[in-house]
Amino acid sequence: MRALIRALILLLLLAALAAGGAWWWLNQPLNLTAPNLELEIEPGTTPRGVAQNVVKAGVQTDARLLYAWFRLSGKDRAIKAGNYELSTGLTPYELLQKLARGEESLRALTIVEGWNWRQVRAALAREEFLKQDSAGLSDEAVMTALGRVGVMPEGRFFPDTYTYAKGSSDMAVLRRAMHSMDRRLADAWAMRAANTPLKSADEALTLASIVEKETGRAADRALIAGVFANRLRIGMRLQTDPTVIYGVGASFDGNLRKRDLQTDTPWNTYTRAGLPITPIAMPGKAALMAAVQPDQTKALYFVAKGDGTSHFSASLDEHNRAVNRYQRGQ
Repeated sequence: MRALIRALILLLLLAALAAGGAWWWLNQPLNLTAPNLELEIEPGTTPRGVAQNVVKAGVQTDARLLYAWFRLSGKDRAIKAGNYELSTGLTPYELLQKLARGEESLRALTIVEGWNWRQVRAALAREEFLKQDSAGLSDEAVMTALGRVGVMPEGRFFPDTYTYAKGSSDMAVLRRAMHSMDRRLADAWAMRAANTPLKSADEALTLASIVEKETGRAADRALIAGVFANRLRIGMRLQTDPTVIYGVGASFDGNLRKRDLQTDTPWNTYTRAGLPITPIAMPGKAALMAAVQPDQTKALYFVAKGDGTSHFSASLDEHNRAVNRYQRGQ
């Protein structure tokens, strides 16, 4: 009998020690790889996935422990999708409270579909609550700081709305937008058509940026991509005005002149065959998908009709008639 009592007492002591250890862990600051970390939880992420994302973001703990804490707390299903900033001193208990209450960053920056890199940098500079860590850095230095040495920034940041806390670094916003584009480009490339003339995901990004700038009506997007895909297959120059405008740069005054079309730049698709050397804008998801899954069309030409839509033609004669009708009023 005494042995049984001793065993029960021992079990109670062990339980108390375990409970005390758990309480201690829940209230101890988590080790972070940086003073401020970015955590993105996408809609539909499971509690286990959230725990794994926390560790991937740079929190040095066991994802299994976090997941167990989420489950035992009863708040695992209350965790809300969003973008969070994790700062030094955060405990496992406070982490769950933050995620369950949806305490996202309070301010937001929107990168608009079709913006170019120059416009993105200008938008970041206007955000008074962002820490301007990229100010004064060259484009090359910004990309190096983001871990993309030798990569040009154009097209590399996904158009979306990004929330952030006051005092966050503009580089943190850029990093999130870059990783978002990485994911969406990889997803799109994995779904590319079997007969695509594109040779890489980077080429898909470049074509998507052109489609983004050429599209006036969403319904025309895949057809426009189909025209460019057809031209690439037969070695026909793309001859698309937005690439010329991009090459003109900040000096473009809204009036595209004949001399602009004839002045060679690395982006001028009238003077050079194939795709330009970089994207010309930040393409959205629809443009990415159009680039890798274009409409199967015989069209090789299109012209704006003046109402936001385009007329598509399979022959030059038909195209010239469309130009006379819609551009010259003949």
